[in-house]
Order: sequence, then structure tokens, then C-alpha cells
Amino acid sequence: MSGPREPARRDALCAATVRALTGDEALHYRGGTLYRHLRPVRMHAPHLRGDHRDEEDFASARGAADASALRIAYSDAALHRALAPDDAVERVVFDMLEQLRCETRVSAGLQGVKRNVRHRFDAWSRACHAAGLLDSDIGLLIYTVAQMAASRLSGRAVLEETEGLIEATRMALAPPLGKALAGMRRHCGDQRAFAAHALDIAQHVGSMVRNARNAFVESNASSDDDENEPARTLLGTWFDIDDEEGDIERLALAASGDSSARDASGEDYRIFTTRYDDTVRPATLIRAALLREYRERLDDLIAARHISVPRLARLLQASITVPRRDGWSFGEEDGRIDGRRLAQVVASPNERRVFRRERERPHADCAVSFLIDCSGSMKASIEPVTVMIDVLVRALGMAGVVTEVLGFTTGAWNGGRAKLDWLAKGRPRHPGRLSEARHMIFKEGDASWRAARGDIAALFKADLFREGIDGEAVDWACSRLMARDEARRILVVISDGSPMDSATAQANDSNYLDQHLREVAARHEAARRVEVLGLGVGLDLSPYYRHHFAVDLSVPPDMTLFAKLAAWLGARRRSGV
Repeated sequence: MSGPREPARRDALCAATVRALTGDEALHYRGGTLYRHLRPVRMHAPHLRGDHRDEEDFASARGAADASALRIAYSDAALHRALAPDDAVERVVFDMLEQLRCETRVSAGLQGVKRNVRHRFDAWSRACHAAGLLDSDIGLLIYTVAQMAASRLSGRAVLEETEGLIEATRMALAPPLGKALAGMRRHCGDQRAFAAHALDIAQHVGSMVRNARNAFVESNASSDDDENEPARTLLGTWFDIDDEEGDIERLALAASGDSSARDASGEDYRIFTTRYDDTVRPATLIRAALLREYRERLDDLIAARHISVPRLARLLQASITVPRRDGWSFGEEDGRIDGRRLAQVVASPNERRVFRRERERPHADCAVSFLIDCSGSMKASIEPVTVMIDVLVRALGMAGVVTEVLGFTTGAWNGGRAKLDWLAKGRPRHPGRLSEARHMIFKEGDASWRAARGDIAALFKADLFREGIDGEAVDWACSRLMARDEARRILVVISDGSPMDSATAQANDSNYLDQHLREVAARHEAARRVEVLGLGVGLDLSPYYRHHFAVDLSVPPDMTLFAKLAAWLGARRRSGV
């Protein structure tokens, strides 16, 4: 399969397979995610997570779809939720084991499904190894449990490439887990009986992880250097050991639909007039004394959270940066022989420091733009959002990443002067966007955090918040990023709702701006010049953005949330997007 329509064709083929195996006609794929009607079907088993559309081979994407179908067909979701443990690590292990149980239920006549499912598990296993997850104790532990359980339940050998790497951990786990593993194999056809043994394994693994974390905290209590942090960040992305991802299921899904006005007119998205559109720097609209008050208020909020910005910078550096060759390190005890020291080898045969090694340093050839929805509803969340933005901008700057902070709103409520012009012209039908679009710059990409810290605090100005034209704002922010020279460009859209402008909705229909936002996001996703990510504030933005994350800011942001955001921002780097 090749060509620009490949992702859509993959989604269609995988969806047909899932519907055929489950008999559920409401299931479909969009953006590589499985949906039932408009609601995403969450698959938390580690080897089913990730963006399957970016896999190099179709068999891996097909294997993820087949495995998802088997889970839907052979697992009682309500029973699974009732039996699942509360601890995050125990829950992901328990979920993984239930998924592996379902994958053993393939009938003998579906050998292609069996091959695809195994191929997906093996591809995930190799990706874990390549991403460095097995370099950490926790990553190696959970990976080894996955390999042991898959081997015992299916009767096949563990992955050959990592067999030697996991052997010691496997031998240590065999005595405490052996009985439960045997019990799971005996009860593959009985979900409740199987779950009792799966819980034993999950609780044992959870206890080991907690002990490892406690020991790590105690041994590093006085140290500011957390060498294991990159591995823990990667672990959170691949294994979903944190709670936040599960919270998405409890958050509302953004309402989305197609525009009947566009269907009736047969026209693409239109703008009635751009005469009153503008781009402003909000800091210039605020008295200097008031801006200082805003900044002091923001500093107090951040200080109250006790956030370690240097630690977050290391997390972001590990997550976003890539290694780049940076000369040679001489006088090493191994590596390539240094030709300039051959005489020293002859004169002093016992001298070992005659080698040179290629040196690599992390390099952040990356620009991140934060685009904030400044519609009226966001006023309620603007304090924690501003804290989150300010901390991320400062930490990203320390990690060598270029950042800018943008916003979007309207110049007036209910259409303003644009609507008055429309009324004066006799209210022509289907006028398109009917408002004064306003784009805002809180921080330029080339400005440092220190230079822009006052401007960022301008987000506290309440009368900036009116209505939102999301699609045009995303286009604008992407065009700014595309003008930059960085190899990787990331746009993070922060919003708490669907696009809304009352004048446009009344003159067209309520989904006019909504459909445009989906089209804009899909166009930039296909072009791949900018990664467009949706960060939902109390809302699941998956109907709009292929890569999305939801946060509940009723609790102020802390280091746990920032670690998850760091992993999320870096996820596409490891998947090759």
C-alpha cells in the first residue's frame, strides 16, 4: 500500500476486519484510533498503544486491529472493570494479561489473524528494545512479565532478540509467578477464574515497582541529577503506568459534526470579510503597572506548586532531543585506536588509554508553539493554563527548544462590525465566517522566556476572552512555524471546547467552524510539516486532533502532569512521525 491515501485505506481495511470479527457495525477507525460511533474505544494493553498508522508494515497495523477485535469479542468489559485493581501499575499489568488471554481465543480457522496478532506483539517488543525501555529496572520488569505471559499462554518462545537480556529477570520471577502463570493457562476460557491469577501477578509486579520507586527516591533524595528520568518518561508513554490517561475516559468528548450549510451551498469554507481581522500583542494593551501585578500573581502561583523547572528541562531534553555527532573523545580505554598514540602503544604496552570514541550530544532542532483558545469559557481555567504554559516555556528554553505562545479570540462578541456589514448587504445566505478574527502573540519564537515573561502574564487579562475561530488560528500558527528553520515543528492547541462564534453559527449552522477545524487539522497532519497536537482542558479533543491528550486542571498542575506532558510531546519522535 502506498500513496497519500494510505492512512485512510489502512483505517478502512482495519475497520472492516474489526467489524467482521466482532459483528459490531458501529466500530470504525479515524486517525488510527478505534471508535464506536463518536466515542474512542480505549485499548490500554501496552502492545496495542501507539500510532499504528505509522508502522512500516501493514501487518502490524492489521495485528493491532485484530487484537482489538478479539478483546471486544471475548472480554466482558464490565466484569474486567469490576475486577481491575486501583493501583496504576497493577491495572496496566492486569489489562495486558486480559488482552493476552483474548488473543489465545483465535479459532483454528483464522490462522491469518493469529499471525497478525503475533506480528504486532513482536513489533511492539522490538520497539520497546529500540526505544531503550529495557535499560530501566521498571521497564525491564514489566517487559519480562509481558514476554513470560505471552509465552506461557500461547506456547511459543519469547522474542529471540531480547531473550538473553531478560533471562536473569525471568529466572528471578519464575518462582513467585510460576503458579499464577500456570493457573492463567488452565483458565483461558473463563475470564473470572483467569482474573484471579492475573491479579496475583499484577499485585506482585505492582509491589516490586513500588519498592523500586521508593528505593530510587531514597537514594536520590539529595541529588538533583535523575539519570533514570528519561527511561521513566519513556515508560509512561509506552506502558501507561500513570493515572491521567485513564482519566480521559471520564472526561467529556468534544461534540463534532458536519455542516449542513456547506452541504446545501456546495461551497468550501468561506470568510465574509477580513477587513476587521487583526493580530495584536496583548501586553501592549495593558498598563505596565497592571502587567507587573499579573506577573507577580503568576510567580506566586508557580512558587506554590514547588515545581522543579531544571528537572522538567531534563525530562523534555530526554523526550524531545536527538543525539548529534559532536567530535571525538580522546584518551579512552576502548573504542577506535588513536593513530597519534601508536608510539605510546609501543613504548608502554600496558597503557590502555590510547583509543578514541565518537562523541554525541543531545540536540534540540525543534520549535514548539502553544496556541491558546481564548474563548469565554477558558477564563475559568486560565490560571492553571498560564502556569502550565509559563513553566513549559521556561523548561523548553533550558532544554534548547524554541518556543512561542500564541492565542486566538474575536475582536467583538456576536460578529461585531463584520456582522453589521452583512446586515447592511441584506443578509446574503451562507456568508461563511462572520466575525472579527483576532490572533494574539504573547511570546515570539526568538524571544527568551526572561524577555517575554511579562507578556505571557497578559493571559490574565479577562477582556481578551470572547469567541473562537479555531481552524483559521491553527492555519495561522502552522504558517508561523513553517517559516522557521527547525527540523521538527510542534503546535500544541490548548482548548476546552469546540469552535464557536455565535454570529457565524446563526448565519450558517452550528457545525460550520467545527468542520473547518477538522479539515485544517487533517490537512496539516497529511502534509507532516507541523505536528498538530490537541491538549484538551477537561475535554477529549480526539474528534479534531489525531494526537491528543486531556488534562483535568481542577487540580493545579504538578510535576506528575508535567512528566506526562514531556512524554507526550516526545512520543512522535520515537515513532518516526
